[in-house]
Amino acid sequence: MSETNTVTEATIPARTVRSWAFWDWATQPFNSVILTFVWVSLYLVSDSFLAPEVAAQNADGNLTCSQTADAATAYCTGLADLSATYGWITFAAGLVVLVIAPVLGQQADARGNKKRWVVGCTAVLALIQFVMFFVQADPRYFWFGAIAVAVGSVVNEIAGVSYNAMLFDVSTKKTVGRVSGLGWGLGYIGGIIALLVVVIITELEWFGMDTSNGMAYRLIAVGAAVWTVVFSIPFFLWVPETAARDERPRVGFFKSYAVLAHDLRGLFRNNRQTFWYLIASAIYRDGLAGIFAFGGILAAVSFGFSATEVMIFGVALNLVAGIATIAAGRLDDRFGPRAIIIWSLVILIASALFIFIFREEGKAIFWIGGLVLSAAVGPAQAASRSLLTHLTPGHMQGEVFGMYATTGRVMSFLSPWLWSSFILWFGATHYGILGITIVLIVGLVLMASLVKKPARV
Repeated sequence: MSETNTVTEATIPARTVRSWAFWDWATQPFNSVILTFVWVSLYLVSDSFLAPEVAAQNADGNLTCSQTADAATAYCTGLADLSATYGWITFAAGLVVLVIAPVLGQQADARGNKKRWVVGCTAVLALIQFVMFFVQADPRYFWFGAIAVAVGSVVNEIAGVSYNAMLFDVSTKKTVGRVSGLGWGLGYIGGIIALLVVVIITELEWFGMDTSNGMAYRLIAVGAAVWTVVFSIPFFLWVPETAARDERPRVGFFKSYAVLAHDLRGLFRNNRQTFWYLIASAIYRDGLAGIFAFGGILAAVSFGFSATEVMIFGVALNLVAGIATIAAGRLDDRFGPRAIIIWSLVILIASALFIFIFREEGKAIFWIGGLVLSAAVGPAQAASRSLLTHLTPGHMQGEVFGMYATTGRVMSFLSPWLWSSFILWFGATHYGILGITIVLIVGLVLMASLVKKPARV
């Protein structure tokens, strides 16, 4: 199971590399604006989707749902129900990715149509964001909005499988870390600019427009869709389709599962390093995902950030993460992705414990710890993609990146489960930090013990 990427640095046009990396920029508003800091956290699971009489209980804004006295109110239990329902819907979306991602990766490897999958899924993602405009601030529209977000997450994940697998075709042994870091870095910078636009327009009160019935958030979704379409154009035009792998069997969709099972057995027998890395990375990547999934909640609930402060915090996190990721790309090429991952996890664990231990000092502690966390998250993500490219035979890039997405989904229950369990056990939101920290520690231990310094295959 060895194949060398014979493409030399000179034969990969810089425009191709930049255009490939720009796809991260194009799709980042879905991640940062829709999923993390704005549309879901400030709109979809807000009191806009509670019954009017229930929402009225917090008309003065004095309820804090992390406090025991307020948690039992109909208002707070209503918000909890919205969050739980949204979680189950996204869990179902994860199951879809779990089932189809590796098979679609195998198909893309065999047929040489990775770009086609990226283009098609990107178009659907843009359409879904346009559809979010029709999610009105009414409880009857909650399921519509949640399902739209879930479908967007599925197509974004599927596109990411083929997109990540194309890293092998747009980089060389010497540049894979740099190119991977460039993609992640541009994604973070794109998130910064998108969030800044939202903050500025919000502070300008939408230029006097009527923003009732959730119109502000509905227009934000349209803006994210336009962003995705416009900034995906370089990828569509200047990134070539990957060649079909002659050694990969061309079979039907359902037969692909048999091929997948065969390849999993072969991966375990012949490339056990890659097999165990998929397991280790799935665990610590779930910890990374937990940082983003619950960071906004911690800021708003435990540390008292306002909506604008949450968005500004998101801008700062993306800025630091983007710069750190691009810088770490060169360190990746020099010291290897394994070292980057391990040191990033050490920093993440220390920063999380810092926030928890000194939480009584207020917002400044969360700002300091959060910025340090963001400086380590991006490099860990980019190096994870880089390391998998090093470990994976060229003819199996699409399929193994599908397995990469799948194993991540298999373990995606860990952070939410431990987050919720620690809050339940200790009765305060900030204890959820410890749950995520445990996931990161387990991932660090597995990485340190299972994965040795790789050679590019």
